[in-house]
Amino acid sequence: MHSLPFAQPGRFWKGNLHTHCTASDGRYELSETCRRYREAGYDFVSITDHFLPRYDFPLTDTRPYRADGFTTILGAELHTINETTELGSIWHILAVGLPLDFAPPLATESAAQLAQRARTAGAYVAAAHPRWYGLTERDLDSLGPVDAIEVFNGTAVDHNDNHDSWEIANIMLGRGRRYNVCATDDFHGKDERGDFGLGWVHVKSETLEPGALLAALKAGHYYSSTGPQIHDIQVTPGAAVRVRCSPANRIFLTGKASASRAVFGSGVTEAEFDLRNFDSPFCRITVRDDRGGRAWSNPIWLA
Repeated sequence: MHSLPFAQPGRFWKGNLHTHCTASDGRYELSETCRRYREAGYDFVSITDHFLPRYDFPLTDTRPYRADGFTTILGAELHTINETTELGSIWHILAVGLPLDFAPPLATESAAQLAQRARTAGAYVAAAHPRWYGLTERDLDSLGPVDAIEVFNGTAVDHNDNHDSWEIANIMLGRGRRYNVCATDDFHGKDERGDFGLGWVHVKSETLEPGALLAALKAGHYYSSTGPQIHDIQVTPGAAVRVRCSPANRIFLTGKASASRAVFGSGVTEAEFDLRNFDSPFCRITVRDDRGGRAWSNPIWLA
């Protein structure tokens, strides 16, 4: 029915799933990029350089930058060679947990085939920044089963102000498509926009070992954030959802179409929502703080 991280064994680890270095179009060398995340208090990062012929299809080997208290997950941002989206762009597909020998896309390979090949190889696969490049509902349907939709993309905040992809995610969820979601910063560091550390995930795992983190991501044992923390969510089917979080001014329970509940106050840290007469097959929690930061649960399917 639902897979919440909070009662899972282990602890939460903070990580970014979408990052670039000079192996593709990032400003900083790999060592500097990893250093920035480690020193900013991240527990892990995935360097996901653009897997394109002009960069010689880099699958950036970050293993030398693993250290006590900090690790990396191998990944890439995958692209089709010839197939385009409904609005005429090559595809952007986030793949975290790829093997180093993952083969470049074929000229005839569709986005759905590429995404499925990455999933078969063991990766956590997300539709990257849909709003940033105008991905449509038809596109997402054609992509087939993936693990998640990237609903917040930090570099898009000041690139084109199209950083929030919750609208299309909500539509797809309302149609019964069972995606998880993720927030990332998509760090490039190419100018002074400041696209570092704007969005991340907290992954619940017993260890900081890359395989354990990847398994937790694929199981949905995480939540996403641009600031606040979610400490606990408990669901009693047909009855209530209980939330504990860092101090906030709003805690929302939302679902299909306009189905919603909200608790508000100064520094509120708890909420209980009545699920009776909540007309939606799923719900999700959003925590909003005084600075406008948000934390999001994955969708919780109630039936």
